[in-house]
Amino acid sequence: MRTEQEIFHLILDVAKADERIRAVLLVGSRANSEVPKDIYQDYDITYFVKDITPFYNNPAWVEEHFGKPLIMQMPEAMRSPVGDGNFNYMMIYPDAVRIDLSFEFQKYIDKGEPAVILLDKDKGRGFLPPLLLSSGKYWHIEPPSSLFFYSCCNNFWWCLNNAAKGIARDELPYVMYMLNCVIRAELHEMINYYIGVQHGFNLSTGKAGKYFKKYLPPELYTQYLATYSGSNYTDIWAAVDTMCNLFHTLALTVAEHFDFTYRQEEEDGIRQYLRMVKKQIL
Repeated sequence: MRTEQEIFHLILDVAKADERIRAVLLVGSRANSEVPKDIYQDYDITYFVKDITPFYNNPAWVEEHFGKPLIMQMPEAMRSPVGDGNFNYMMIYPDAVRIDLSFEFQKYIDKGEPAVILLDKDKGRGFLPPLLLSSGKYWHIEPPSSLFFYSCCNNFWWCLNNAAKGIARDELPYVMYMLNCVIRAELHEMINYYIGVQHGFNLSTGKAGKYFKKYLPPELYTQYLATYSGSNYTDIWAAVDTMCNLFHTLALTVAEHFDFTYRQEEEDGIRQYLRMVKKQIL
């Protein structure tokens, strides 16, 4: 695998040799000083150009300068494009290096996401503002308001009724969707609140909670792992029970910290409903 230095040299050499490319920006995990470095990180690169036409849907140009990848994806040439006039090439190379190369023609708007200027031929008078953040503050956990806390709790408990009905009807795909997309999203939100309470809100748990193991106590992380199940309904019911118990523990801690009201009656109500459904089908 090529080194980070080799890849950055390639990215900059291409940009420096082409006057049409006016600036180069690095975003993503490699621009975030809080993310541990490893060999699997993508190179999220943006080339800013005054005229995007020569670079739009032109994979031959990309392959000429960066080499032929194992696989390439061009989201703007696929279904449901963003349609903003920019173009992105996502590539994985034979040495496992992944480069996501975007071409943009609008001035960059700094929204606080970690970013590093690699090259600016116009020195702040063109596409890029003079200063950009390289910290991960943009991705830090947000402490909940009382409304967000209640909404998270209510939606977690409410949507469990859909999972239970799906089990009763033997609609496994629907059950898995409800548990692992809708309900788990609320569980993840509460885990984030809990971690913020325990460790402070100046941190990120990563996309889809990939750093949960780092911040949760071992016993809670073990419990979290048990919320995932196979396709057997007995296992799914056990995972549901574990999700309920874990959410209860987390929510009470968060509520106490912020002096929020935890509506135990809503939890009791859906647990009663789950017992009724389970009794009817077992």
